[in-house]
Amino acid sequence: MLTGRRYVLDFTPEQAEFAERIGGACRAVWNTALEQRRVYRRGGVFIGYHDQARQLAEAKTEPGLEWLGEAPGHCLQQTLIDLDASCSRHGVWGVRWKSKTAARPSFRFPEGGKICVERLNRRWARAKLPKLGWVRFWWTRPLGGPAKNATITRDGQRWYISFLVEDGIDPPGRHARPDTGIGVDRGVAKIVTTSEGVFHHQVFATGREVEHAAKLQRDLSRTRKGSNRRRHAARRSGAFKAKIRRRREDFAAKTACVLAGGHDLVVFESLKTKNMTRRAAPKPDLDRPGRFLPNGAAAKTGLNKAILDKGWHRIEQAVRAKARYTGTIVITVNPAYTSVTCHRCKHVDPKSRKSQAVFACTSCGHTGHADVSAAKNILTAGRAEPAPPRPGVRAGARKPRNRVGRKANRQATAAQATAHPEPALAEIPRL
Repeated sequence: MLTGRRYVLDFTPEQAEFAERIGGACRAVWNTALEQRRVYRRGGVFIGYHDQARQLAEAKTEPGLEWLGEAPGHCLQQTLIDLDASCSRHGVWGVRWKSKTAARPSFRFPEGGKICVERLNRRWARAKLPKLGWVRFWWTRPLGGPAKNATITRDGQRWYISFLVEDGIDPPGRHARPDTGIGVDRGVAKIVTTSEGVFHHQVFATGREVEHAAKLQRDLSRTRKGSNRRRHAARRSGAFKAKIRRRREDFAAKTACVLAGGHDLVVFESLKTKNMTRRAAPKPDLDRPGRFLPNGAAAKTGLNKAILDKGWHRIEQAVRAKARYTGTIVITVNPAYTSVTCHRCKHVDPKSRKSQAVFACTSCGHTGHADVSAAKNILTAGRAEPAPPRPGVRAGARKPRNRVGRKANRQATAAQATAHPEPALAEIPRL
């Protein structure tokens, strides 16, 4: 099974500077190729990866573009491949630009045969990468198999290397604890509430840390663009945000281990976080043109920040990644009316939701925690869904292409036409 291994790099100053240049070259190729695709699309012409890769090779020989030749060619080609996949998935107009300040430098070495990994001692190892040479990284876990590719990424002031490896583990055909389903309700007051009545919650930033983050952001906004003070202020702010992000990733991994490791079925709500965190629409005052009525924008902004801080999608991704090794089935259901439906009598009434945490059915009188009741409804809806394929089994996978040639295909088709068909199996009559 393909999996990833991430390690902290220990670049020399020269290697860190060269990695920044490679990341900048890949970012420039991404933005230029994206703009070229949009220009071609406006003219009604299509351009794909192969044409852009050929033009990239020609651009390296032009005067003034020698910096393209400094970067590894496979990294630039992999950038075009990633762009082509993103445009196929989201459309040309749905792909975003890569900002010089907001986007983190990242590039990939796609050829595993040119990557050599050696362990130096108990704590350190090194990898040989094209044009970068030998780079040291902190050996925190075994690699588990040969490296298929390597990705270099900078997060704050730290550089990371991620290897795609084949660990040799086959996906399990069945979970160790069959017929154990659980519904998951994600919220703001409690990040994860299960149908078993268990709450998973963590505060990623304390009150003083939130004030400190606001101060760092104010210090950044008061600096002049391009100055050394601004660079240092951005470095301090980015380091603090990276710390909060690592806490969120750690919580998602631990929660996923509990959910996927102990249950055969995990049901989530299909939440549209992007739509849920849109800003409040303005309300123009018809009596006073040019004026607006109160629309609760401040409260909506606070709610949006709280939703984005919880990392709902990250939790679902972590559960799906863990489910590949446990055999857990992960599905999503429509979240409509799950929080206002009584899981005992199935009565739907918004008045049954007395508050954020109290649920009292207006029909049967059942009372309980509102989030637990919603999680039970989510589990019921998930069990009513058709069974999806097991983790590790690709649904709708293409059949292997027959490469024996057209003539052999025609001969095989003619032979099948003249052969006597086998008798079909009798179906079991259904009542």
